[in-house]
Amino acid sequence: MTANNDPLSSCSQIAAQLDQRVLTLSFNRPERKNALTLAMYSALAELITHAQSNAQVRVIVLTGSDEFFTAGNDLMDFMNEPDIHSNHPVVRFIDALRLCKKPVVAVVRGHAVGIGTTMLLHCDLVYAADDARLQMPFVNLGLCPEYASSYLVPRLVGQQKAAEIFLLGEAFSGAEAEAMGIVTKAVPWDELTEYAREKIARLAQQPPSAVQRSKALLRAGTLAAVEASLSAEYAGFAEGLASEECKESVTAFFEKRAPDFSRF
Repeated sequence: MTANNDPLSSCSQIAAQLDQRVLTLSFNRPERKNALTLAMYSALAELITHAQSNAQVRVIVLTGSDEFFTAGNDLMDFMNEPDIHSNHPVVRFIDALRLCKKPVVAVVRGHAVGIGTTMLLHCDLVYAADDARLQMPFVNLGLCPEYASSYLVPRLVGQQKAAEIFLLGEAFSGAEAEAMGIVTKAVPWDELTEYAREKIARLAQQPPSAVQRSKALLRAGTLAAVEASLSAEYAGFAEGLASEECKESVTAFFEKRAPDFSRF
């Protein structure tokens, strides 16, 4: 199965390959640092949903390129459809990934910005290059955390470390992410492919029903809290998108200058 011949895939910027019961979904927009468009979100949601009922798929893998996992949202594309609703492409992707019954593994090299990091919180295993650069710069853009990260990150790293991550919006390495529990394992860049391949192959050989039952049990205790966090974040994110702070951030981004928040 490839992105070109799978009937559910309508986006050439998501490459899909099924091999040995592993469905690999690769962000494939290198000219824009794999920034995710609404079309890419729609394709990802459709492919993940379709994989749920495909007996040939036992593991789903999310990955990018050597330099970029993903630079996060395509700002211009996202600003063209800022109204967040249940059928919004981003919401459909968020729900498809977090509610996926089958195990999802992320393999991360290079930069993982914004949702490029928060989506990792909803994967079952995350393998990263130790020099990968993860970042959740929502406040830098006049926005707030998303994808239930305001609940899940403090749970992993503690309240004060979470505050530093979100309020300063600074990048941290794959090795630091492992130490904080955000990724499963960080290994040298040139060892990552083989290391991840062995773990993914092992996972694909496990009894599938037992894996899915175990995944459901592992997530049952946080399901309600994640739902509540998502609802609050959607409201906060929508408020942020409409703010003058966000407009200044986006304008500064496209004008290639530092934003100026001195008048706020």
